Amino acid sequence: MITVGDKYPNFNLKATVSNDIDNAFERVELENYRGQWLVMFFWPKDFTFVCPTEISEFGSLNSEFQKRNTQLLGASIDSEFVHLAWRQQKTELNELPFPMASDIKRELSHELGILDKKEGVSQRATFIVDPNGMTRFVMVTDMNVGRNPNEVLRVLDALQTNELCPCNWKKGEETLNK
Repeated sequence: MITVGDKYPNFNLKATVSNDIDNAFERVELENYRGQWLVMFFWPKDFTFVCPTEISEFGSLNSEFQKRNTQLLGASIDSEFVHLAWRQQKTELNELPFPMASDIKRELSHELGILDKKEGVSQRATFIVDPNGMTRFVMVTDMNVGRNPNEVLRVLDALQTNELCPCNWKKGEETLNK
């Protein structure tokens, strides 16, 4: 699995960006996000139970990530058409403000080292990538356990200080002296 300090791999994926079939899809690639932070998070499958709770919570925090010059990008191994159907069917995903990328060939999940050996799907993984394309944070949780998007935001805030941040540090609090 790639880890902190590794260059994040290039990708070029189809993504679902709207519920309107005429303009629902576009390509996303790492190069699109150069010069800004990227939080890319993966879920195992669409039309499941834990995943929409996380995705919708990331969506509700999207403006907070944007204030920090950060793009959210979600992904799974499902096709862009499955993403579209899920967005249209699931109320909390209807107005999702960030792309849902399709890693249908599982190439990015494999390169990241997050392809679950037993299930063949992306693990529940989160990566924070800095404006230079370097991986600064990696978290993978059990398939049954949803992540905390507020914690991802807290870690992003800490990384953006470029300072030493103690346990449970929150934006606006003092950092440690070097």
